[in-house]
Amino acid sequence: MDLTYPPQYEAFRRRVRAWLRKNLPSRPRGLAKLAFDDPRRIERAKQWQRKLYEAGYVAMSWPKEYGGQGADVLTQAIVDEELVRAQAPPLIGQMGIQMVGPTLIQFGTEEQKRRFLPRILTAEEIWCQGYSEPNAGSDLASLQTRAELVGDEFIVNGQKIWTSNAQFADWMFCLVRTDPHAPKHHGISYLLIDMKSPGISVRPLIQMTGERGFNEVWFENVRVPRSHLVGELHQGWQVANATLLHERNMLGAATTTQQLFAALVRLAKLCTRQGRSAVEDPVVRQRLAALAMRVEAMRYHAYRQLTDTILGRPRGIAASVNKLVSTELNHDITVCALNLLGSYATQTSESKFAVDGGRWIREFMFTLGMIIGGGTSEIQKNIIGERGLGLPREPRALPE
Repeated sequence: MDLTYPPQYEAFRRRVRAWLRKNLPSRPRGLAKLAFDDPRRIERAKQWQRKLYEAGYVAMSWPKEYGGQGADVLTQAIVDEELVRAQAPPLIGQMGIQMVGPTLIQFGTEEQKRRFLPRILTAEEIWCQGYSEPNAGSDLASLQTRAELVGDEFIVNGQKIWTSNAQFADWMFCLVRTDPHAPKHHGISYLLIDMKSPGISVRPLIQMTGERGFNEVWFENVRVPRSHLVGELHQGWQVANATLLHERNMLGAATTTQQLFAALVRLAKLCTRQGRSAVEDPVVRQRLAALAMRVEAMRYHAYRQLTDTILGRPRGIAASVNKLVSTELNHDITVCALNLLGSYATQTSESKFAVDGGRWIREFMFTLGMIIGGGTSEIQKNIIGERGLGLPREPRALPE
């Protein structure tokens, strides 16, 4: 197996690395203490994405006519690797870039592609996801938000929950029930909803991290043009599953795990055991080595998927494997960090005793939530077992 890139790609890597050395944004003191939805934090994040896009490094594989570079997957993979290496800030428009953008490229009309895709890339418009509801989380097909087609408009009523970014998002890609009499996986449609539409109410939810990343969203007679329907009427489940595939790949990105593990190694060098760096302790080294092997396994799994994409082979259940393995590994990395910190583990960024800016207690709680988001680990195991390994379906409870 040859894991080296051809010379022309390595030359491209050197150009990306040089650009990042000159353009990587500084991290002003106090930035970490800004609220998740603080306008200053959001504007700074948008500026970084615009700068990266103007350099040609955002969604490079998208078609040129929609703002991409038409580049191959190896080129994009190099950019992703170098962003990790440089510890670059995440992109605020990731949900648009990784989820709704690819879905529109696959299912959207030409008008929808030209209207929405370029603004996703420049962070001019930020997206949120309207899937989960109070009684339709893991069982998403039980959703009850209704959309009645009246003339050329849908009238939307209902509620969504756990909606990331809704308090500052410009648009939502949303699942609604358009045929209440159809079986639950049918009669669902996929709409693009302007978050500034009359009748939309957003209430942030305080997470255990103290952040306001999730939200409740209510729709009261919200009007949505029929032209914002993606795919066929009542056939939104197919479109939704395409988006879920992209979401699981996003949540399961090996680059995110590599960044987190690199931060753990830095922490181990910072902490001490009996007057020496913790990284010199044999027990700590053994635990780091065990995690390092899992991180490397993820990286090679990502290379295998890269090869499948290049050769045009179907990726099967890879997205579920990515999501399951990476979210649980990320959480295990944070558990190791808290063990290193000992009695200082619970100190948040507000505490003068916080180590590493109080990062790790927040990461611990956040990664626990990611095991649930995008389909729980239990759901991913069912998908892998039933669709990937051909095991018998899990017995379903019989109606009473």
